[in-house]
Parts: sequence; structure tokens; C-alpha cells
Amino acid sequence: MNIEKRKLIKSLLLGALVSPLNLVHAEKNITRPIRVVVPYAAGGGTDVIGRVLLQNLSELMGIPFILDNKPGAGTVIGTDFVAKSEPDGHTLLMTSSAIAINAALLKSLPYNTLKDLIPVARICQGPNVIVVRSDSPITSVSDLIKASKEKPGLLSYASSGNGTAVHLAGELLKLMSGTQILHIPYKGAGPAYTDLLGGQVDFLIGTAGGVHKFVQSGRMRAIAVTSAERSKAYPGVPTVGETLPGYFAQVWYAVYAPRGTPQELISNLNENIRRAVNLNSYQSTLDSDGLVASVNTPAEMATFMRSEVERWQKVVQQANISID
Repeated sequence: MNIEKRKLIKSLLLGALVSPLNLVHAEKNITRPIRVVVPYAAGGGTDVIGRVLLQNLSELMGIPFILDNKPGAGTVIGTDFVAKSEPDGHTLLMTSSAIAINAALLKSLPYNTLKDLIPVARICQGPNVIVVRSDSPITSVSDLIKASKEKPGLLSYASSGNGTAVHLAGELLKLMSGTQILHIPYKGAGPAYTDLLGGQVDFLIGTAGGVHKFVQSGRMRAIAVTSAERSKAYPGVPTVGETLPGYFAQVWYAVYAPRGTPQELISNLNENIRRAVNLNSYQSTLDSDGLVASVNTPAEMATFMRSEVERWQKVVQQANISID
């Protein structure tokens, strides 16, 4: 083989290694299955979204992604496990906006949320929904505010528990509207739905996916979504911010890695997540829960995370919220 042919073959091989199709896989040190901890029980929203996304990632990267449910202590157990794991890219956390709320609300965590976990990417976001019984005289946020001011402290709202995202969404509503509304926490969403339908509470703030079947059946009426923008899953339903400018309390989901994970691996995972969320299987899963794909860079997610913690810290302080 002459020198010119050798140079040509070498050039073609180098080009193949750095071609766009192979760029995501180049210089990758992750070789073993990747454990992704979900700090919730199996069957919940994070679990369902996670399983579809991880299947897509497994196919794209050619590496098994294994979902590991570690529920307990309001997501703290699973989050702490990842924060203390080896930062080699083989252990990740997939969680919800509860991670920011916990950082704002809980005084003693076994990890430092903003220091011990590196954001990889936000994977989706969406609204919670304010609903009333179908026969309620309250048909809008304006009606709700008016009714609460006419009878201070008598109007009540249900949530799935103290310190949850829907609880704080309600407290933010109270602060911004200057109203006194009684918060009734339940041990889960199911009992809250039952008592709303039974007339024990006046309204509740629930997840978009959780209340959807009740709204579709006509047993509940959606009066507003808590996101900054209207939701395609609830056409015609306004945002709370259209009545209270500046209000938003959307739920979001994100992936994190332990502090010390090489930036190259973080960037690699972020790029593959961007590809994975565009697949139809993931998009259809989000649609069923009223969510939309919303991937950002690790740096953007770090900035977003800090702003979320700071925002909820102000709500916790102003509303004097504490968890026993």
C-alpha cells in the first residue's frame, strides 16, 4: 500500500470517529449500567416519566439505564443516597421540583442541595391545577379571591400534604392575593379528591394528570393552572397569573449527578437527554400528564435551581410554614 492510500484511509477513520453521529459517544468513560434513583414509590408520576426516558437513553447510548425506586422522608432518602454516591457517572438522581422545596423548607438535610448535587438537565415541566366541584359558585380565581375576602379564614383548600408543591402553590396564592384561606393537608391526593367531591373543602390544587379524569368527567371544574403559560392539556383554562400578575408555581422534573462528576460526562448525558426527549414515546407520556419537554443546559439548570430555592424560601418565611 503506498503512502497516499495510507493517508486517505487514516483520514477517513478519523473523520468517522468525530462525525456528528458518533460525537455524542466519543470520549465516554461510562461503560457499566447507569443506576438512576427515583426518590418516589413505583407507579408515581416521576417513576412513569423516568421509565420511558431511561428506555430511550438506553437505546440511544447502548448502555443499560436502571431505575431504582428509593422512596421515603419526602424524597430525602433517595436524594441523600445519590449525593453520597461515587461521582463516576454511574449513579444519577431523577426527581421533581420537591428538591427545591425541601431545600427551602427543611432546616436539617443530610446533604447540601446546591453543593452536593450537580444539575444535568431539566427534562420537563408543567402546571398544577386549581379545581372546584362542578356545582361550586366559584368559577374563576377572581371569584375565589372575592369569596375568601368576604369570609376570611372560612374558605378552605386541600393539598396532598404539608410541604408539598401544591401546598406551597396555595400559600403563594394566599400571599399574593392578601387572603386568609384555611389549608387542609391530606395524606395523599386520593383523600383530598374525595373530600372535595364530598363538600368538605372548597377547592384543591392538584397535579395536572391527577385531576384530569375528574375534570373530563364533569365532577370537577378547573378554574386555573399554576404555570406561567396556559396548558394544552386544559384548553381555555386561564393561568393564575392572568388574575395575579407574576404568579407561577409550576412543577418540573430534572436529573442530577453527585458533586465531583466530570463535566465531560455531565455534558454527554445532557446531549443524550436532549435527543431522548424528542422521541414520540416520551412526548406521548408527557401529554397524558399535561407536561411539556423542557431541556436546559447544566449551567442554566443550576441558575434555575438557585432561583427556585430562593423563591420558595421567601414563601416559607412569609407564610411561616414549618414541618414537624
